[in-house]
Amino acid sequence: MEVLGLLIEGWSNARIAAVLVIAPRTVTAHVEHILAGSVALADDVLGQAELMGRRHRRVPPPSSGFAGFRFPDEVIMLAVRWYLRYGLSYRDVEELLAERGIEVDHVTIYRWVQRFTPLLIDAARPCRHAPGDRWFVDETYVKVAGAWRYVYRAVDQFGQFIDVMVSEKRDLAAARRFFTRALNTTTLTPVEVITDKAAVYPGVVEELAPGAWHHTEPYANNRIEADHSQLKRRLRPMRGLKTDRAARIVTGGHGFVQNIRRGHYELGTEKPVNLRVTTAFDELALAI
Repeated sequence: MEVLGLLIEGWSNARIAAVLVIAPRTVTAHVEHILAGSVALADDVLGQAELMGRRHRRVPPPSSGFAGFRFPDEVIMLAVRWYLRYGLSYRDVEELLAERGIEVDHVTIYRWVQRFTPLLIDAARPCRHAPGDRWFVDETYVKVAGAWRYVYRAVDQFGQFIDVMVSEKRDLAAARRFFTRALNTTTLTPVEVITDKAAVYPGVVEELAPGAWHHTEPYANNRIEADHSQLKRRLRPMRGLKTDRAARIVTGGHGFVQNIRRGHYELGTEKPVNLRVTTAFDELALAI
């Protein structure tokens, strides 16, 4: 360490040997050892830097969900928002965009809705309020590819849409699948479940929500039935749904937009109701 300190001060090998009363050969050996250690340290530092650089290069930057699309994300989000929010067909959205100088085929708009609606719902999940502990559960029906499908839906006492499921059958297995899906969307188990008098519900509620009060009084389920009417109003302008997946995405997207408008997400809540959906979609586009 003394040799190193004197070297740093610029002393020669001979002077260092004289002051420390050691042979010049010994000083030379110390200097070579110090230089060798410095080179090894420098190599190690450079190696670590190169390794870190390689590791950094191996992790690609996160890719936007809009990558590879010809149209900008503002246009895509506008089309998806219009379709989910209003009673429009894909051709209606195509016409509205054409009026603004944007030429997009209605099939492309359909693909946008099918791709980005699930992404929007997933991106908004951390912002969703916890649902209430009173669940209103019922099923309605839609036509898919010319055949009727049952649509299981649930809302809570605050009007928050909880979940939706499209099923070919209305039976015990379908009811169990729906309740399992709905319960997986939240950590909260309802303390009260209101349904119609279908025979499959008591056993499913007892199995999956033990201890919940299940009742089926007349008119008790008016909240979910009124919510069905809004879904039917949204689906009416459409020519029909072609696949079960499309039915699930559209019905789920409708409920998602309704939840934003009703303030069940921490998205756009500082805005008036008529601007809440627009603001939320703009925020979510940054997270996709």
